[in-house]
Amino acid sequence: MTDESIHLPRYLKVMRDKLPSQFLISQSINVDFRRDSDIHDLWELHDEAMKSFREQLDRVNSLDELLPRASSSLLDLKATIADNILQNCHFCERRCGIDRKKKKTGYCKIDAISRCSAEFLHRGEEPELVPSHTIFFTGCNFSCVYCQNWQISTVPKSGIPILPEEFVRNILLQRAFGSRNANFVTPTPHTHTILKILNMLHKNVPVVWNSNMYYSSEVAKLLDGVVDVYLGDLRYGNDECALKYSNAQNYWSIVTRNFKTAYNSGEILLRQLVIPNHIECCTGPIIEWVKKNLPNVRFNLMFQYSPHYKACEFPEINRELKREECRKVVDILKISGIEDVMV
Repeated sequence: MTDESIHLPRYLKVMRDKLPSQFLISQSINVDFRRDSDIHDLWELHDEAMKSFREQLDRVNSLDELLPRASSSLLDLKATIADNILQNCHFCERRCGIDRKKKKTGYCKIDAISRCSAEFLHRGEEPELVPSHTIFFTGCNFSCVYCQNWQISTVPKSGIPILPEEFVRNILLQRAFGSRNANFVTPTPHTHTILKILNMLHKNVPVVWNSNMYYSSEVAKLLDGVVDVYLGDLRYGNDECALKYSNAQNYWSIVTRNFKTAYNSGEILLRQLVIPNHIECCTGPIIEWVKKNLPNVRFNLMFQYSPHYKACEFPEINRELKREECRKVVDILKISGIEDVMV
């Protein structure tokens, strides 16, 4: 079986060192800039440099063809822009505008220091990813009432502060132990830290962005040229359910926009968690949208829902799925014609 005939073909080539990860290509693109320049000027340079990135992405057919690292690179520029955004934080679409460099916090309760709750070789992810070097960040820009990791997401300062240099060593070590990727979980509030880590990394490692996809259009631009696989949740089929259960406004337009952008900049492994009593309002519309807009996506239909945290306050979701609900969803998926499916 060739790489072209199976799931996530470019990711697999990067994992096998046949192609360079996107962040390594960004390291090779020269961009002359001043770190104290106005943010608008930095974005103009960024958008122009992305044209060179596209050319290199199309040109490079092997890891050996990768150009040397530039002294002042596109990835340097991306990290600088992310650091600038910290002063008026809009990593996610809540756009709190908080100056996190002054130890202030917004909705995610995270200041400029990122923290990690755990990192290890994870064997419970999708088959293409395992063993995956999974890095769990603390904090979250959602407030899911059924969150199974609420101890981590609601107490962001409970984790260990991240030193980028140390995590570069950890990524190299886990790669030597057989990890297939660096899998950043709940990454959006930590975009600045992740870009710093990758900018210090010289090893060819696929980058997985394990996200609720509720990030800003600016972050989408920063991730373009960095992320190889978007491991994204598409949870709700409408804004009402997203607001009720995750306190996320304008969910549908934001998350579908980001999936479309990701579809053009990397490969997608989409997760759809089926929630009790939410087949008609959420799962059904999501399947229909994916079929029309992401025809070549890797679709993971998940029946693992279990009520946690505050789910007891919402009787309609305070239970596990029934067999008939699972069968109904599978039938909807079959009718849709989506081909690349995990159940």
